[in-house]
Amino acid sequence: MQKRVIVSVINDLVTDQRVNKVCQTLTSISCDVLLVGRKMRNSPKLDDRDYAMHRMKLMFDNGPLFYAEFNIRLFILLLFRKADLFISNDLDTLLPNHIVSKIKRIPLVYDSHEYFTEVPELVNRKRTQAIWKFIERKLFSLQTDIITVNDSIADLFEKDYGTRPHIVRNIPRKRQSVKKLSREELSLPVDTNILILQGSGINMHRGSEELVEAMQYVKNAVLLIIGGGDVIDELKKMSKTFKLDKKIIFLPRMPYQQLMQYTAVADIGLTLDKSTNLNYKFSLPNKLFDYIQAGIPVLSSSLPEIEKIITKYNVGDFIFNHDPKSIADKINEMLSNKTQMEKWKKNCNFAASELTWENEEKVLIDIYSKYV
Repeated sequence: MQKRVIVSVINDLVTDQRVNKVCQTLTSISCDVLLVGRKMRNSPKLDDRDYAMHRMKLMFDNGPLFYAEFNIRLFILLLFRKADLFISNDLDTLLPNHIVSKIKRIPLVYDSHEYFTEVPELVNRKRTQAIWKFIERKLFSLQTDIITVNDSIADLFEKDYGTRPHIVRNIPRKRQSVKKLSREELSLPVDTNILILQGSGINMHRGSEELVEAMQYVKNAVLLIIGGGDVIDELKKMSKTFKLDKKIIFLPRMPYQQLMQYTAVADIGLTLDKSTNLNYKFSLPNKLFDYIQAGIPVLSSSLPEIEKIITKYNVGDFIFNHDPKSIADKINEMLSNKTQMEKWKKNCNFAASELTWENEEKVLIDIYSKYV
């Protein structure tokens, strides 16, 4: 008989590839999976998947009332749905999962995708940060199995709570042999270089504002920004202010396979997070691995976990400050060195063969096999 697993996350499920891959892994070991999230006013339609999904429509979109409503609704859903295992993704879903798991005596696995209490939305809101830190402090050490995304964040949790999580990095699956679309088919320019910045969290302190400003000085290239985030509207205003409409292309969030068609025709992938908070400083963004899987060199800020990957596999270069002119100079330098670009592309192909979800998920299967 299939074991029933309820996986919960606070986003709208559309672009969360880590949660999708976890659900696919659970399905591969014969679990009956229900993924629970929320539906926002602008949420795209979900693609077809091999597991069930449920998105809750909420009255509030953000703020304390949103979190309260989401947690109450999730508590009720978990309480009245049959399940053999709960999986909580990130701190903002942990409390209802923990309470119901104790009431119903159902095991719970906690998957922390980031160092939540140090995200930029909290670091300057000390009262709100203190509330989330209190919840984490009370619940973290009570969990039997905890997963996180890299060694640096695992080190922080171990220092805080004396418990070291399992590590499962957010790496794509092996590249599939699918028909690639050309730049013409994607309505992209064919006679210039393409830079790409992708992600569902293009937010403050992630270097995107400086990147847009840098495009004034970048030669023979356009910047493709795909995704969403709290600075997208500001980036569009900046693009107009600097008269960069012909050098910057904005596209909305889109399904992963469609996104990767655009990534595959780019020349450089960008990830420029700043170390303004511990969460960003020790981040290991999935777009880094998407770029590698697509076979394109990476330009990154010099953050510890990202630097490990780029240096180990020699797949790109770094900026060492966020001055727009300096960013532009590095982009121009990379694009002009055709020999080095070819070496980085070749190294991406090797790295892509090692950095796969199929390797990462072995840790998950060992964990989940105890419960299902």
